[in-house]
Formats: sequence, C-alpha cells, structure tokens
Amino acid sequence: MGTESSRNLRAKIAAFPFGATFLGAGVILWLVATEGPIIIRFYDPASLATLAFPLGFYIDRLSAVMMVLISGVGTVIFTYSIGHMYQDPHDRRFLSLIGFTTTVLLCMVSSVNLMMLFLAWQVISCLLYVLAHNHSHEGTRKGAVRTFTLLRVGDVAFLSGIVLTYQLYGTLEFQPLFAKAAESPIMLSPWPGIEISGTTVITLLLFIGAMSKSAQFPLFIWLPGYLYAPTPATALLHAGIINAGGFLINRLAPLFGLSTTTLHVALVVGALTAVLGATMMLVQNDIKNTLGFSTIGQMGYMIMECGLGAFSLAVFHLIAHGLFKATMFLNAGNVIHKARQEPALPHADPHAEEQEFSRLTWFTGFATTLLIPLLILLVTHGVLRIPLLESQGTVIFLFFIWVTSSQAILTLIRLRAVASWKVSVAMLFTLLFVVFVYLFAVESFTAFLYPNPGEVAAYFQAAALPNWFFDGLIGGTALVIILGWFYIYARAHGQTMWVPSLAEGLRFRLYVLFMNRLYVDQAYERLGRAVTHTVHSLDKSAK
Repeated sequence: MGTESSRNLRAKIAAFPFGATFLGAGVILWLVATEGPIIIRFYDPASLATLAFPLGFYIDRLSAVMMVLISGVGTVIFTYSIGHMYQDPHDRRFLSLIGFTTTVLLCMVSSVNLMMLFLAWQVISCLLYVLAHNHSHEGTRKGAVRTFTLLRVGDVAFLSGIVLTYQLYGTLEFQPLFAKAAESPIMLSPWPGIEISGTTVITLLLFIGAMSKSAQFPLFIWLPGYLYAPTPATALLHAGIINAGGFLINRLAPLFGLSTTTLHVALVVGALTAVLGATMMLVQNDIKNTLGFSTIGQMGYMIMECGLGAFSLAVFHLIAHGLFKATMFLNAGNVIHKARQEPALPHADPHAEEQEFSRLTWFTGFATTLLIPLLILLVTHGVLRIPLLESQGTVIFLFFIWVTSSQAILTLIRLRAVASWKVSVAMLFTLLFVVFVYLFAVESFTAFLYPNPGEVAAYFQAAALPNWFFDGLIGGTALVIILGWFYIYARAHGQTMWVPSLAEGLRFRLYVLFMNRLYVDQAYERLGRAVTHTVHSLDKSAK
C-alpha cells in the first residue's frame, strides 16, 4: 500500500511541470502579442557545415495560441491519466509518454523551419504507435500498426514537398520561403506541353501530409482502429495531434494562398470528409467510435474552411473542437469505467412516457435554423459592413454560422421532457451564442492572427468560388434543413414522408455501406495484398 501511494504521489507531483508549462505558454502569448515574434536559434548552417538547416524556435501568434491549447489540454489529460491508469502495471511509462508527446507537439508548432516541423511531425507519428500501450491486445496492436503504416503515406508526400521546396527556392525558412514564392513564380513541366505552378505542386504534396494526419477521406481509416488505445491517448490525439493538418496549412498560409487549385482541392476533400464522417457517425453503436467519426467530420469541416480561405476560422474551429473533444473523450472513459463496474447501467424507466409534440418548439426551431439566419445574411450583406470582407468572407462566415447553429438546434428538438417554452428559449440563445462567437472569430480572432487586412483579402480572393456554386451550396443546405424539420413533424404525428420505392431500397443499401465504412478498409487490405504479391514476384524474378 505504501508503494502504491508513493507512486501516486510522484505522479501528482509530475503534474506541476504541466501546469507551469501552461502558465509559461500564457506568458509567451502575451509577449508575442505585445512585442512581436520570438526567434531562438541553436545552430546555424553558416557556423556548422554538417547541418543543412538551423535548429531553433519561431514563435509567432499562431504558435503561441497553439502552445496554450496544447499545454492546457495536456495538463488536464495528464492529471486525468493519474487516476485512470493507476491499476496498470506500466502506468509510469504511459505517463512519461504523455509528457514527451506534449513536449514534441510544442516543438512542432514552434519549429523554426519546415524541416524541423517535419522531424517533430515524424516523432509524433512514432509516438502514436507507442501510446497505443497495450500491444498484447490484438485489436490495439492492429490499430497501432495501421496508424503507423497509413501515416507513412502522407509523410512520404510531405517529405517530397519539402525536397521540391528546397530545390525550387533554396530555403526552408518560413519567411524567406514565402517571399521568394511570391516574388518569383516557377512553372514546372511534368509532361511536354503541360505546365503547372511549382507552388501548386508543393502545396498539393504538403496537403497530402495534412490529409493523413487529420484523417481526411480516403486516408481516414487509421483513426477508428486507433480507438482501442487508452482513453487519455485518444483524448490527446483528438484534442491536439489530429489538428496538425489545420496547423500546417495555417503555418504555410502565404504559400497555400498562392495556389487556387490547392485551395479548391482542400475544399472538395474537406466537404466530402465532413459529410461522410458525420454520416458514418450516425450508424455507430460504440461510444468511442461515434466520437471518432465525429472528429473525422469536424476535421473535414476544418479543412473545408482552409479551402475557402478562412484560415483564422479553421484555427478557431480546431481550438474549440480540441477543448470540446478532449472533454468528451475523458467523460467517455468515465462512462466506460462505470459501465464495467455496473453492467446494468443505464437503467431503463418503464414508466417513462413520451411527451407530447410541441408546435411552439417546432416553429421556433424552424425559424431559428432557416428564417432568422437568412434574414441575418441579407441584412449583414446589404446593410452592415463587416470589416473582414464585403462579399466572399461575409458569405463564408455566415454560412458556417448557419450550419453550426442548425446542427445544435436540431438536437434540442428531442428535449421532450422539458417545457416547450424553455426549449424554444434555449434555441434562440443557441443561435445568438453561435452568431456572436463567429462574429468574434471574424473580427477579433482574424485581426489577432492575421493583422494585415490585405493578406486576408488575398486568401479569400485566391479561394474565390463561382457565385452559382455558392448559391447552390446555400440552396442545398436550406433544402436539407426544411426536409429535416418536416420529417420531425411528420414522425411526431405518426406519419411518414412519401419516399419512392427505389429510394427506400437505396436507403438500406446506404445504411449498410456507411456501417461498413464505405468498405475502404477492405479496399486497402486488397491493395496491400496486391502490392505485397507484386513485390514478391519482382524479388523472385530478380533472383
């Protein structure tokens, strides 16, 4: 007993450096905001001929914000892990790995150049394998191996982008790289008669690296398998590591802003991932799988924002998601632990009765998700003048306000046990809260991370889409919301909406398809077997 209490005491003492790191990150954020970026160099290639790139730290406002997020979430996760892992015989190793991973994440977001960022990126990929912890469990081991393997795909593209960057521009330092790329555009000719911008090729390769780390379609299948890892590891993954793709694009925003093609690719990939991730989430019957696919959808949302040129909104999104999802995963761990102790939970109440459908709640929800947002859109666009932009930026931010508030309000319609007027008030406050939070992101957060309005305008201009595309996006979203509310109304009155027989059969096929994760796992396994067979055949023929 004495040994166990001593170990617990040492673990609690080890949490204090985490708290000190969080406080230090807050101080650094204040210094950077008031006095400008902090640059620390350990080695310079001019004085050390054997090293091709300098080592050190470059901490600007983006880095400082990410450091506060990582250190804050890391402190909470480490403190939680002390109690969660206390019966594990290797808890000290796990706690040490949590601390080391947090340190590497801090180094990654404050890297002085692209190569140092890549090295920290690589170490994180290796640590994900080790953090799976229980490699004697078959599911955990397979998930860790798949994670390590699939992340290599993105890392190869990432490294290729770095090599091409150095070959074309002769530097991996962020600011000199951005200046050279803007001043002297370089065209590449992969095939005779075909030319493509060097910036586009570089950013597409780097974007593939971001896709793998942030679980974008079709490189998302490593994430569900990794959920066998301990809850603190999955919480750290979802709160910090998986946001690396959004951070990378923001760190290289001046480079991505030079390639309209890459931004449009990011928009398509992010939108596809957001829709597929959210849809696959709906058919899961496991709490951690549900949260995992929710994260995939949210990461698609984040990449979609980058593809629209709203880089500051993507950072704001990843911070909010990191804080929210870390809390959700830690609470999921508590629920799983409680369920193991009491298998009868949750207790069903046989006397619980379904509350009557409230027309007040329905009409309030319909108005707050459709009528009021459209009115705000028209008033803001025609009367008010948000400082960010008058057209493209305004529409982008209002679109995300609309979608986010609609998602939140649609969940409130199920609160039947609460008086309808209370639910209606909650819907209105939800809309106001989301509107004001996004307006804060538009004005304050954008001005903090990107204080140059011309730079922000250039990003939106590079990501500009045809008006017909945005009109179709808004019209399609409005149609989905209208159908959702009419479906809720019809189901509450014991009615069903008429659906063609062909569509009804398609609905069941789609359910099976999404339940099996679009069969992407099987496709990768067949591809792996085919590649292995080809390699073996070539090896035998060579002999």
